[in-house]
Amino acid sequence: MPPVAASVVSRDLIHQLRALEDMKSAIAGLQAKIAVAFDLAQRQAQAEMDVPSAERGQGVGAQIALARRESPNKGSRLLGLAKALVSEMPRTMAALETGHLNEWRATLLVKETACLSVEDRAAVDEELAPDTGTFDGAGDKTIIAAARAAAYRRDPRSVTQRAAHAASERHVSLRPAPDTMTILTALLPVAQGVAAYAALTRHADSARSGGDTRNRGQVMADTLTERLTGTPDGISGVDVQLVMTDRTLFQGDSEPARLQGYGIVPAEWARTLVAGGSNQTNGAPERVQTDGESRINGQTGTSGEAGVVGKAGTDNQAESGQANSGTKRMDREDLRVLLRRLYTAPASGELLAMDSKARLFPPGMRRFIETRDDTCRTPYCDAPIRHIDHIVPWHYGGATSLANGAGLCEACNHTKENPGWNAKTIPGGRHELEVNTPTGHTYQSKAAPLPGHPQRSRSASKT
Repeated sequence: MPPVAASVVSRDLIHQLRALEDMKSAIAGLQAKIAVAFDLAQRQAQAEMDVPSAERGQGVGAQIALARRESPNKGSRLLGLAKALVSEMPRTMAALETGHLNEWRATLLVKETACLSVEDRAAVDEELAPDTGTFDGAGDKTIIAAARAAAYRRDPRSVTQRAAHAASERHVSLRPAPDTMTILTALLPVAQGVAAYAALTRHADSARSGGDTRNRGQVMADTLTERLTGTPDGISGVDVQLVMTDRTLFQGDSEPARLQGYGIVPAEWARTLVAGGSNQTNGAPERVQTDGESRINGQTGTSGEAGVVGKAGTDNQAESGQANSGTKRMDREDLRVLLRRLYTAPASGELLAMDSKARLFPPGMRRFIETRDDTCRTPYCDAPIRHIDHIVPWHYGGATSLANGAGLCEACNHTKENPGWNAKTIPGGRHELEVNTPTGHTYQSKAAPLPGHPQRSRSASKT
Protein backbone atom coordinates (compact mmCIF):
# COMPACT_ATOMS: atom_id res chain seq x y z
CA MET A 1 0.00 0.00 0.00
CA PRO A 2 1.42 3.44 -0.97
CA PRO A 3 2.37 5.70 1.96
CA VAL A 4 -0.38 8.20 1.16
CA ALA A 5 -3.05 5.49 1.08
CA ALA A 6 -1.76 4.03 4.35
CA SER A 7 -1.97 7.46 5.94
CA VAL A 8 -5.56 7.88 4.79
CA VAL A 9 -6.51 4.48 6.21
CA SER A 10 -4.90 5.31 9.56
CA ARG A 11 -6.70 8.65 9.68
CA ASP A 12 -10.04 7.00 8.92
CA LEU A 13 -9.51 4.42 11.65
CA ILE A 14 -8.93 7.16 14.21
CA HIS A 15 -12.07 8.94 12.98
CA GLN A 16 -14.00 5.71 13.51
CA LEU A 17 -12.65 5.32 17.03
CA ARG A 18 -13.69 8.86 17.92
CA ALA A 19 -17.13 8.39 16.35
CA LEU A 20 -17.64 5.18 18.33
CA GLU A 21 -16.55 6.90 21.54
CA ASP A 22 -19.08 9.69 20.90
CA MET A 23 -21.73 7.04 20.28
CA LYS A 24 -20.88 5.33 23.58
CA SER A 25 -21.36 8.63 25.41
CA ALA A 26 -24.65 9.29 23.63
CA ILE A 27 -25.85 5.79 24.46
CA ALA A 28 -24.89 6.30 28.11
CA GLY A 29 -27.00 9.46 28.15
CA LEU A 30 -29.94 7.59 26.64
CA GLN A 31 -29.53 4.77 29.18
CA ALA A 32 -29.68 7.38 31.97
CA LYS A 33 -32.96 8.76 30.66
CA ILE A 34 -34.41 5.26 30.31
CA ALA A 35 -33.30 4.36 33.85
CA VAL A 36 -35.09 7.41 35.28
CA ALA A 37 -38.22 6.65 33.26
CA PHE A 38 -38.14 3.04 34.46
CA ASP A 39 -37.80 4.17 38.08
CA LEU A 40 -40.83 6.43 37.70
CA ALA A 41 -42.84 3.66 36.04
CA GLN A 42 -42.00 1.19 38.79
CA ARG A 43 -42.90 3.67 41.51
CA GLN A 44 -46.23 4.37 39.80
CA ALA A 45 -46.97 0.65 39.49
CA GLN A 46 -46.08 0.12 43.14
CA ALA A 47 -48.31 3.02 44.17
CA GLU A 48 -51.23 1.38 42.32
CA MET A 49 -50.53 -1.78 44.34
CA ASP A 50 -50.69 0.27 47.57
CA VAL A 51 -47.03 -0.28 48.38
CA PRO A 52 -46.07 2.15 51.19
CA SER A 53 -44.36 5.27 49.83
CA ALA A 54 -41.21 4.56 51.86
CA GLU A 55 -40.83 1.19 50.11
CA ARG A 56 -41.45 2.32 46.55
CA GLY A 57 -38.49 2.06 44.22
CA GLN A 58 -36.92 -0.87 46.06
CA GLY A 59 -35.38 -3.35 43.65
CA VAL A 60 -35.24 -0.88 40.75
CA GLY A 61 -31.45 -0.65 40.88
CA ALA A 62 -31.16 -4.44 40.90
CA GLN A 63 -33.33 -4.74 37.77
CA ILE A 64 -31.27 -2.08 36.00
CA ALA A 65 -28.12 -3.99 36.97
CA LEU A 66 -29.40 -7.25 35.48
CA ALA A 67 -30.44 -5.51 32.26
CA ARG A 68 -27.00 -3.89 31.96
CA ARG A 69 -25.16 -7.06 33.04
CA GLU A 70 -23.70 -5.36 36.09
CA SER A 71 -23.64 -6.15 39.80
CA PRO A 72 -26.61 -4.95 41.91
CA ASN A 73 -24.34 -2.53 43.72
CA LYS A 74 -23.31 -0.87 40.47
CA GLY A 75 -26.92 -0.88 39.31
CA SER A 76 -27.89 1.31 42.27
CA ARG A 77 -25.00 3.66 41.51
CA LEU A 78 -26.02 3.87 37.85
CA LEU A 79 -29.57 4.77 38.89
CA GLY A 80 -28.27 7.49 41.21
CA LEU A 81 -26.09 8.84 38.41
CA ALA A 82 -29.03 8.87 36.03
CA LYS A 83 -31.27 10.77 38.45
CA ALA A 84 -28.63 13.40 39.09
CA LEU A 85 -27.89 13.92 35.39
CA VAL A 86 -31.49 14.03 34.24
CA SER A 87 -32.98 16.05 37.09
CA GLU A 88 -30.21 18.23 38.50
CA MET A 89 -27.27 18.61 36.07
CA PRO A 90 -28.57 19.33 32.57
CA ARG A 91 -25.27 20.84 31.30
CA THR A 92 -23.33 17.73 32.32
CA MET A 93 -26.04 15.61 30.74
CA ALA A 94 -25.74 17.58 27.48
CA ALA A 95 -21.96 17.10 27.54
CA LEU A 96 -22.45 13.34 27.90
CA GLU A 97 -24.96 13.17 25.05
CA THR A 98 -22.69 15.14 22.70
CA GLY A 99 -19.50 13.27 23.57
CA HIS A 100 -17.74 16.08 25.47
CA LEU A 101 -17.70 13.78 28.52
CA ASN A 102 -17.74 10.02 28.80
CA GLU A 103 -19.86 8.22 31.38
CA TRP A 104 -17.02 7.89 33.89
CA ARG A 105 -16.15 11.58 33.87
CA ALA A 106 -19.80 12.53 34.17
CA THR A 107 -19.86 10.22 37.18
CA LEU A 108 -16.94 12.12 38.71
CA LEU A 109 -18.83 15.41 38.45
CA VAL A 110 -21.94 13.88 40.00
CA LYS A 111 -19.91 12.30 42.81
CA GLU A 112 -18.06 15.50 43.72
CA THR A 113 -21.29 17.50 43.98
CA ALA A 114 -23.30 14.86 45.85
CA CYS A 115 -23.08 16.75 49.16
CA LEU A 116 -24.71 19.92 47.72
CA SER A 117 -28.34 20.93 47.68
CA VAL A 118 -30.24 20.63 44.42
CA GLU A 119 -29.91 24.39 43.87
CA ASP A 120 -26.16 24.50 44.58
CA ARG A 121 -25.52 21.44 42.45
CA ALA A 122 -27.36 23.06 39.54
CA ALA A 123 -25.28 26.22 40.06
CA VAL A 124 -22.03 24.26 39.89
CA ASP A 125 -23.31 22.51 36.79
CA GLU A 126 -23.95 25.90 35.21
CA GLU A 127 -20.60 27.32 36.34
CA LEU A 128 -18.58 24.47 34.86
CA ALA A 129 -20.83 24.10 31.79
CA PRO A 130 -19.17 20.91 30.52
CA ASP A 131 -21.21 20.95 27.32
CA THR A 132 -19.27 24.04 26.15
CA GLY A 133 -16.04 22.07 26.03
CA THR A 134 -14.81 23.25 29.45
CA PHE A 135 -13.12 19.94 30.07
CA ASP A 136 -11.82 19.23 26.58
CA GLY A 137 -8.38 17.72 27.03
CA ALA A 138 -8.81 17.50 30.81
CA GLY A 139 -7.97 14.35 32.72
CA ASP A 140 -9.81 12.85 35.69
CA LYS A 141 -7.78 14.75 38.29
CA THR A 142 -8.43 18.09 36.61
CA ILE A 143 -12.17 17.44 36.50
CA ILE A 144 -12.25 16.35 40.14
CA ALA A 145 -10.27 19.42 41.26
CA ALA A 146 -12.54 21.80 39.36
CA ALA A 147 -15.70 20.20 40.73
CA ARG A 148 -14.40 20.22 44.30
CA ALA A 149 -13.38 23.85 44.13
CA ALA A 150 -16.74 24.90 42.71
CA ALA A 151 -18.61 22.84 45.31
CA TYR A 152 -16.58 24.35 48.15
CA ARG A 153 -17.24 27.89 46.94
CA ARG A 154 -20.98 27.22 46.92
CA ASP A 155 -21.30 25.45 50.27
CA PRO A 156 -18.12 25.09 52.31
CA ARG A 157 -20.00 23.79 55.34
CA SER A 158 -21.49 20.82 53.47
CA VAL A 159 -18.13 19.92 51.96
CA THR A 160 -16.53 20.06 55.42
CA GLN A 161 -19.32 17.94 56.93
CA ARG A 162 -18.89 15.44 54.11
CA ALA A 163 -15.22 15.08 54.99
CA ALA A 164 -16.12 14.52 58.65
CA HIS A 165 -18.72 11.92 57.69
CA ALA A 166 -16.22 10.09 55.52
CA ALA A 167 -14.56 8.65 58.64
CA SER A 168 -17.67 6.54 59.22
CA GLU A 169 -17.09 4.92 55.81
CA ARG A 170 -13.73 3.41 56.86
CA HIS A 171 -13.39 -0.23 55.91
CA VAL A 172 -11.03 -2.95 54.72
CA SER A 173 -11.49 -4.81 51.44
CA LEU A 174 -9.77 -7.60 49.56
CA ARG A 175 -9.72 -8.20 45.82
CA PRO A 176 -7.80 -10.63 43.62
CA ALA A 177 -4.64 -9.66 41.76
CA PRO A 178 -2.78 -11.64 39.08
CA ASP A 179 -0.37 -14.50 39.87
CA THR A 180 -2.00 -15.71 43.13
CA MET A 181 -1.66 -12.28 44.74
CA THR A 182 -4.31 -10.13 46.41
CA ILE A 183 -4.75 -6.43 47.08
CA LEU A 184 -5.64 -5.71 50.71
CA THR A 185 -6.99 -2.17 50.95
CA ALA A 186 -7.85 -0.11 54.01
CA LEU A 187 -9.85 3.12 53.70
CA LEU A 188 -8.83 5.09 56.81
CA PRO A 189 -8.94 8.64 58.13
CA VAL A 190 -5.83 10.42 56.95
CA ALA A 191 -4.14 10.55 60.38
CA GLN A 192 -4.59 6.81 60.94
CA GLY A 193 -3.49 5.91 57.43
CA VAL A 194 -0.36 8.04 57.57
CA ALA A 195 0.52 6.68 61.03
CA ALA A 196 0.12 3.06 59.95
CA TYR A 197 2.22 3.58 56.83
CA ALA A 198 4.90 5.44 58.80
CA ALA A 199 5.13 2.60 61.34
CA LEU A 200 5.62 0.01 58.58
CA THR A 201 8.18 2.24 56.89
CA ARG A 202 10.21 2.74 60.06
CA HIS A 203 10.24 -1.00 60.75
CA ALA A 204 11.34 -1.77 57.19
CA ASP A 205 14.15 0.79 57.31
CA SER A 206 15.32 -0.59 60.65
CA ALA A 207 15.27 -4.18 59.40
CA ARG A 208 17.21 -3.32 56.25
CA SER A 209 19.82 -1.34 58.19
CA GLY A 210 20.26 -4.45 60.32
CA GLY A 211 21.11 -6.57 57.29
CA ASP A 212 17.70 -7.86 56.15
CA THR A 213 18.04 -8.81 52.47
CA ARG A 214 14.40 -8.26 51.58
CA ASN A 215 13.56 -5.03 49.79
CA ARG A 216 11.60 -2.29 51.55
CA GLY A 217 8.22 -3.23 50.12
CA GLN A 218 8.65 -6.90 51.01
CA VAL A 219 9.53 -6.11 54.62
CA MET A 220 6.51 -3.81 54.94
CA ALA A 221 4.15 -6.42 53.48
CA ASP A 222 5.52 -9.23 55.66
CA THR A 223 5.37 -7.03 58.77
CA LEU A 224 1.75 -6.10 58.07
CA THR A 225 0.79 -9.77 57.73
CA GLU A 226 2.62 -10.81 60.89
CA ARG A 227 1.17 -8.01 63.02
CA LEU A 228 -2.39 -8.65 61.85
CA THR A 229 -2.38 -12.45 62.14
CA GLY A 230 0.23 -13.04 64.83
CA THR A 231 2.27 -15.44 62.67
CA PRO A 232 4.92 -14.84 60.00
CA ASP A 233 3.01 -16.67 57.24
CA GLY A 234 -0.41 -15.44 58.32
CA ILE A 235 -2.04 -18.87 58.11
CA SER A 236 -2.22 -20.27 61.64
CA GLY A 237 -5.58 -19.67 63.29
CA VAL A 238 -7.29 -18.73 60.02
CA ASP A 239 -9.71 -20.94 58.10
CA VAL A 240 -8.70 -21.04 54.43
CA GLN A 241 -11.01 -22.94 52.08
CA LEU A 242 -9.13 -24.50 49.20
CA VAL A 243 -11.00 -26.73 46.73
CA MET A 244 -9.01 -29.17 44.61
CA THR A 245 -9.30 -32.64 43.14
CA ASP A 246 -7.64 -35.59 44.85
CA ARG A 247 -5.59 -36.06 41.68
CA THR A 248 -4.16 -32.57 42.09
CA LEU A 249 -3.48 -33.11 45.79
CA PHE A 250 -1.96 -36.59 45.75
CA GLN A 251 -0.92 -37.36 42.17
CA GLY A 252 0.66 -34.10 41.01
CA ASP A 253 -2.13 -33.44 38.47
CA SER A 254 -2.12 -30.00 36.80
CA GLU A 255 -5.85 -29.33 37.30
CA PRO A 256 -6.06 -25.88 39.02
CA ALA A 257 -7.60 -25.42 42.46
CA ARG A 258 -9.99 -22.77 43.74
CA LEU A 259 -9.30 -20.62 46.80
CA GLN A 260 -12.47 -19.21 48.35
CA GLY A 261 -12.46 -15.43 48.28
CA TYR A 262 -9.81 -15.33 45.53
CA GLY A 263 -10.56 -17.66 42.62
CA ILE A 264 -8.52 -20.08 40.51
CA VAL A 265 -4.94 -20.85 41.63
CA PRO A 266 -2.25 -23.08 40.03
CA ALA A 267 -2.07 -26.72 41.14
CA GLU A 268 1.55 -26.54 42.29
CA TRP A 269 0.84 -23.41 44.34
CA ALA A 270 -2.13 -25.15 46.01
CA ARG A 271 -0.06 -28.21 46.91
CA THR A 272 2.63 -25.98 48.42
CA LEU A 273 0.01 -24.19 50.52
CA VAL A 274 -1.39 -27.48 51.83
CA ALA A 275 2.11 -28.70 52.66
CA GLY A 276 2.85 -25.54 54.60
CA GLY A 277 5.65 -24.60 52.24
CA SER A 278 7.60 -27.79 53.01
CA ASN A 279 9.24 -30.13 50.52
CA GLN A 280 6.94 -32.37 48.54
CA THR A 281 7.39 -35.81 47.11
CA ASN A 282 6.03 -36.55 43.64
CA GLY A 283 3.83 -33.46 43.83
CA ALA A 284 1.93 -34.65 46.95
CA PRO A 285 2.17 -33.23 50.48
CA GLU A 286 4.21 -35.23 52.97
CA ARG A 287 2.79 -37.03 56.03
CA VAL A 288 -0.83 -36.91 54.89
CA GLN A 289 -2.71 -39.82 56.42
CA THR A 290 -5.80 -41.04 54.62
CA ASP A 291 -8.50 -43.39 55.74
CA GLY A 292 -11.32 -45.45 54.35
CA GLU A 293 -14.07 -44.76 51.88
CA SER A 294 -16.81 -42.20 52.68
CA ARG A 295 -20.45 -42.18 51.74
CA ILE A 296 -22.98 -39.34 51.45
CA ASN A 297 -26.62 -40.38 51.06
CA GLY A 298 -25.49 -43.77 49.95
CA GLN A 299 -23.22 -42.33 47.26
CA THR A 300 -19.70 -43.68 47.30
CA GLY A 301 -16.91 -41.20 46.69
CA THR A 302 -14.33 -42.33 44.19
CA SER A 303 -10.95 -41.15 43.01
CA GLY A 304 -11.16 -37.97 41.02
CA GLU A 305 -13.83 -36.16 43.01
CA ALA A 306 -13.46 -32.76 44.64
CA GLY A 307 -12.03 -32.09 48.08
CA VAL A 308 -12.04 -29.13 50.43
CA VAL A 309 -8.98 -28.17 52.42
CA GLY A 310 -9.52 -26.16 55.59
CA LYS A 311 -6.59 -24.69 57.51
CA ALA A 312 -7.11 -24.29 61.25
CA GLY A 313 -4.83 -23.05 63.96
CA THR A 314 -5.98 -24.99 67.03
CA ASP A 315 -6.95 -28.52 67.96
CA ASN A 316 -10.45 -27.34 68.82
CA GLN A 317 -10.92 -25.84 65.38
CA ALA A 318 -9.65 -28.97 63.70
CA GLU A 319 -11.88 -31.23 65.74
CA SER A 320 -14.91 -28.99 65.18
CA GLY A 321 -14.62 -29.78 61.48
CA GLN A 322 -16.79 -32.87 61.92
CA ALA A 323 -13.99 -35.38 61.96
CA ASN A 324 -15.31 -38.61 60.48
CA SER A 325 -14.45 -41.15 57.83
CA GLY A 326 -14.41 -38.28 55.33
CA THR A 327 -11.79 -36.27 57.22
CA LYS A 328 -8.00 -36.28 57.00
CA ARG A 329 -5.53 -34.34 59.11
CA MET A 330 -1.97 -33.27 58.55
CA ASP A 331 0.03 -31.77 61.43
CA ARG A 332 2.82 -29.27 61.06
CA GLU A 333 4.89 -27.46 63.62
CA ASP A 334 3.04 -24.18 63.06
CA LEU A 335 -0.33 -25.19 61.59
CA ARG A 336 -2.85 -27.96 61.19
CA VAL A 337 -4.50 -28.91 57.93
CA LEU A 338 -7.93 -30.48 57.86
CA LEU A 339 -9.01 -32.17 54.63
CA ARG A 340 -12.71 -32.72 54.11
CA ARG A 341 -13.60 -35.02 51.26
CA LEU A 342 -16.56 -33.92 49.14
CA TYR A 343 -18.01 -36.05 46.40
CA THR A 344 -19.33 -34.90 43.07
CA ALA A 345 -21.38 -36.50 40.35
CA PRO A 346 -18.79 -37.49 37.68
CA ALA A 347 -20.82 -36.20 34.73
CA SER A 348 -22.12 -32.85 36.02
CA GLY A 349 -19.75 -31.97 38.85
CA GLU A 350 -22.74 -31.47 41.18
CA LEU A 351 -21.91 -31.86 44.86
CA LEU A 352 -23.91 -34.62 46.60
CA ALA A 353 -25.60 -33.91 49.92
CA MET A 354 -28.59 -34.35 52.26
CA ASP A 355 -31.79 -32.47 53.15
CA SER A 356 -32.85 -30.99 56.47
CA LYS A 357 -36.29 -30.10 57.84
CA ALA A 358 -34.93 -27.30 60.02
CA ARG A 359 -35.70 -23.71 59.07
CA LEU A 360 -32.12 -22.54 59.60
CA PHE A 361 -29.31 -24.06 57.59
CA PRO A 362 -27.00 -26.01 59.95
CA PRO A 363 -23.28 -25.11 59.94
CA GLY A 364 -22.21 -28.08 57.82
CA MET A 365 -24.80 -27.32 55.16
CA ARG A 366 -23.86 -23.62 55.17
CA ARG A 367 -20.22 -24.52 54.59
CA PHE A 368 -21.25 -26.85 51.77
CA ILE A 369 -23.31 -24.15 50.00
CA GLU A 370 -20.54 -21.57 50.44
CA THR A 371 -18.09 -24.00 48.83
CA ARG A 372 -20.45 -24.83 45.97
CA ASP A 373 -21.52 -21.25 45.15
CA ASP A 374 -18.20 -19.46 45.86
CA THR A 375 -19.73 -15.96 45.39
CA CYS A 376 -23.22 -14.42 45.40
CA ARG A 377 -25.48 -16.38 43.06
CA THR A 378 -27.21 -13.34 41.56
CA PRO A 379 -26.10 -13.02 37.91
CA TYR A 380 -23.21 -10.55 37.45
CA CYS A 381 -22.77 -10.13 41.22
CA ASP A 382 -19.35 -11.26 42.43
CA ALA A 383 -19.85 -10.05 46.01
CA PRO A 384 -18.83 -12.34 48.89
CA ILE A 385 -21.53 -14.61 50.31
CA ARG A 386 -23.03 -13.17 53.48
CA HIS A 387 -26.38 -14.99 53.72
CA ILE A 388 -27.45 -18.57 53.00
CA ASP A 389 -31.07 -18.25 51.94
CA HIS A 390 -33.94 -20.42 50.74
CA ILE A 391 -34.53 -20.12 46.99
CA VAL A 392 -38.19 -20.98 47.50
CA PRO A 393 -38.96 -19.31 50.86
CA TRP A 394 -39.38 -21.58 53.85
CA HIS A 395 -42.79 -20.04 54.67
CA TYR A 396 -43.96 -21.06 51.19
CA GLY A 397 -42.94 -24.66 51.73
CA GLY A 398 -39.35 -24.40 50.55
CA ALA A 399 -37.13 -27.08 52.04
CA THR A 400 -33.98 -26.39 54.04
CA SER A 401 -31.85 -28.35 51.61
CA LEU A 402 -28.76 -27.93 49.50
CA ALA A 403 -30.89 -27.85 46.35
CA ASN A 404 -33.10 -25.08 47.77
CA GLY A 405 -30.25 -23.10 49.32
CA ALA A 406 -28.20 -20.37 47.69
CA GLY A 407 -25.38 -18.14 48.83
CA LEU A 408 -26.22 -14.44 48.47
CA CYS A 409 -24.69 -11.13 49.43
CA GLU A 410 -26.69 -9.07 51.91
CA ALA A 411 -28.05 -6.64 49.31
CA CYS A 412 -29.27 -9.36 46.94
CA ASN A 413 -30.92 -11.26 49.77
CA HIS A 414 -32.92 -8.17 50.72
CA THR A 415 -33.77 -7.40 47.08
CA LYS A 416 -35.37 -10.80 46.47
CA GLU A 417 -37.88 -10.08 49.26
CA ASN A 418 -39.42 -7.18 47.30
CA PRO A 419 -42.79 -7.70 45.58
CA GLY A 420 -42.62 -9.36 42.17
CA TRP A 421 -39.29 -11.14 42.73
CA ASN A 422 -39.15 -14.92 42.91
CA ALA A 423 -36.76 -17.73 42.14
CA LYS A 424 -36.71 -21.48 41.59
CA THR A 425 -34.21 -24.23 40.92
CA ILE A 426 -33.75 -25.78 37.49
CA PRO A 427 -33.30 -29.56 37.72
CA GLY A 428 -30.48 -31.44 36.01
CA GLY A 429 -26.74 -30.86 35.84
CA ARG A 430 -24.83 -28.55 38.14
CA HIS A 431 -26.95 -26.54 40.61
CA GLU A 432 -28.84 -23.87 38.68
CA LEU A 433 -31.46 -21.35 39.74
CA GLU A 434 -33.79 -19.06 37.83
CA VAL A 435 -34.51 -15.51 38.99
CA ASN A 436 -37.69 -13.72 37.89
CA THR A 437 -38.00 -9.93 38.21
CA PRO A 438 -41.17 -7.80 38.58
CA THR A 439 -41.09 -6.94 34.86
CA GLY A 440 -41.28 -10.62 33.89
CA HIS A 441 -37.66 -10.95 32.82
CA THR A 442 -35.87 -14.18 33.64
CA TYR A 443 -32.21 -14.73 34.46
CA GLN A 444 -30.34 -17.96 35.16
CA SER A 445 -27.37 -18.59 37.42
CA LYS A 446 -25.36 -21.80 37.56
CA ALA A 447 -23.06 -22.71 40.44
CA ALA A 448 -19.36 -22.12 39.89
CA PRO A 449 -17.56 -25.16 38.43
CA LEU A 450 -15.39 -27.12 40.81
CA PRO A 451 -11.83 -28.02 39.88
CA GLY A 452 -11.89 -30.87 37.40
CA HIS A 453 -15.21 -29.76 35.90
CA PRO A 454 -14.42 -26.73 33.67
CA GLN A 455 -17.97 -25.99 32.53
CA ARG A 456 -19.35 -22.48 32.39
CA SER A 457 -19.71 -21.04 35.89
CA ARG A 458 -22.50 -18.55 35.35
CA SER A 459 -25.19 -18.15 32.75
CA ALA A 460 -27.69 -15.36 32.48
CA SER A 461 -30.38 -14.76 29.90
CA LYS A 462 -33.54 -12.73 29.77
CA THR A 463 -36.91 -13.13 28.19
